[in-house]
Amino acid sequence: MKFLSLIIILGFFQISFAQNPIIQTKFTADPAPMVYKDTVFLYTSHDEDDAFGFKMKNWLLYTSTDMVNWTDHGIVASLKDFKWTDPENGAWAPQVIERNGKFYMYCPMPGQRGIGVLVADSPYGPFKDPIGKPLVKNSSDDIDPTVFIDDDGQAYLYWGNPNLWYVKLNEDMISVNGEVTKDASIAKVKDSPDPFHYQEGPWVWKKNGNYYLAYASTCCPEGIGYAMAKSATGPWEFKGMIMDSDKRSNGNHPGIIDYKGKSYVFGFNYNIGKQTMSKHYERRSVCVSEMKYNADRTIQKLPFWNPDGVKRIETLNPYKRVEAETIAFSEGLKTEKMTEWERNNPYDTGKKITDRIVVSSINNGDYIKVQGVDFSKGTQSIEVSVAALYGGNIEIRTDSLEGQLLGTVKVIGKAEGDIFKTITTPVKNIKGIHDLYFVFKGEKDLFYFDWWKFN
Repeated sequence: MKFLSLIIILGFFQISFAQNPIIQTKFTADPAPMVYKDTVFLYTSHDEDDAFGFKMKNWLLYTSTDMVNWTDHGIVASLKDFKWTDPENGAWAPQVIERNGKFYMYCPMPGQRGIGVLVADSPYGPFKDPIGKPLVKNSSDDIDPTVFIDDDGQAYLYWGNPNLWYVKLNEDMISVNGEVTKDASIAKVKDSPDPFHYQEGPWVWKKNGNYYLAYASTCCPEGIGYAMAKSATGPWEFKGMIMDSDKRSNGNHPGIIDYKGKSYVFGFNYNIGKQTMSKHYERRSVCVSEMKYNADRTIQKLPFWNPDGVKRIETLNPYKRVEAETIAFSEGLKTEKMTEWERNNPYDTGKKITDRIVVSSINNGDYIKVQGVDFSKGTQSIEVSVAALYGGNIEIRTDSLEGQLLGTVKVIGKAEGDIFKTITTPVKNIKGIHDLYFVFKGEKDLFYFDWWKFN
């Protein structure tokens, strides 16, 4: 996926390199962030590279501890994990929540097949279907599930387009407790006023004793509206817009968290897709902005996805192995899962050693930017794990694409595309906190890049 030439990128972001959209190596949408053990787990839906309409087969996972560098963990679940249905397309907006050490993923099934649930012992998966049937199958509104656990332990599942529905969940999180209810305060009534302009994509949370409901508002384009209530089941009172609709994004889908003393709202735009395609297609890109509350507990309205994204809240340690797919911003690259097999076995009888996510589609002028790298111990050398194709160079620079050159890693091309080797290269000594750039030089299809580490 070649988004822009380096020259265009430089011209478009003259002052600073934009951090929104936060994922550039794939098209992502419908963000569902979850905070667990000091890490943000960001689950997303996934628009295929060749999508014209909605072409969505699986769900992805990214993690961050600083809100600017995001590590790609690849596909975490797919439509194939639901054996009771057979769609090949329609892996729409999910949400994951933790309870009692297990992780529950709620997924809509296309074609009025209902809402399914998967469970895992780890936020990274693997996720499996524990019930073998829909958790909810109610109406054609059955999309965009979100789940909320109240302070008393009661869990609620919400969903719906163009109406909001909810049902209580039992403590096992895979069965319902009571009847499905259409929310009367938001329900659309013919010839009656509709102050909410609720469309889809609900997200419910509680803060300072108040219940909040954010959602995609109006259509189309969609902004993010919100309402407040005194209970998890309403009645809801419309309070305004977190973000107005904007022609730069046909849709929107909020995901909201508190993390390390700040509040964040996730959504998406079409910026990356529009950089290479004049016609609109459903190829979306997740964004994030910091969200702030007023003294009366209402939410301050935000401008449409600020290209500068959010401020870094932690530094990154370069003296331990860092996955190459840990990226603040990149150009021209993709990520993919590769499998390493035992060698020297006849007739393909070797056993699988491991799977790894790597940076791929590396060509001349492409780059990776990593924010806030803390070189407090200084630097003597860098180790990188790569698998050569045609080979090339990795320029290690600080603070900009043309910043100080710390060193150059030379990758000799031997057409050993799935054999990873570690290369150690001397670098200049540097201290302090810097942004780090890996700038790739060569012809085309240079190599695969797995991880890096400074000494």
